[in-house]
Amino acid sequence: MTQAANMTRLAIAAMEDKKAEDIALIDISKVSVLADYFLIASGGSKNQVQAMADNVEEQLGKAGYHVKSVEGYQTGNWVLMDYGDMIVHLFDRQNRLFYDLERIWRDGEQIDVESFQQEQK
Repeated sequence: MTQAANMTRLAIAAMEDKKAEDIALIDISKVSVLADYFLIASGGSKNQVQAMADNVEEQLGKAGYHVKSVEGYQTGNWVLMDYGDMIVHLFDRQNRLFYDLERIWRDGEQIDVESFQQEQK
């Protein structure tokens, strides 16, 4: 398993622990040098979005992966967490619909999260 895949697997589990909604995974490795994966999820409130961000950072930190930068944590409507090979986008519902990253990055490969988690075990 690659480092990016392992980080992504851990981040998905951390988000699921905080009841993330509509988790999406996009493999952007063939269309961008930014990262290998975009991981996108929604929360129902600012507090939930921040709790997901906190848990992702805590769980990945325990595994030895440290976030390079975090943007938007204070407002909690779009938190971006840059892990180098993986970028996490956590939105409130309204901003997720507005920014629609899945449409913007449609050239990337949409990956079924459940299948990804099973393959990485």
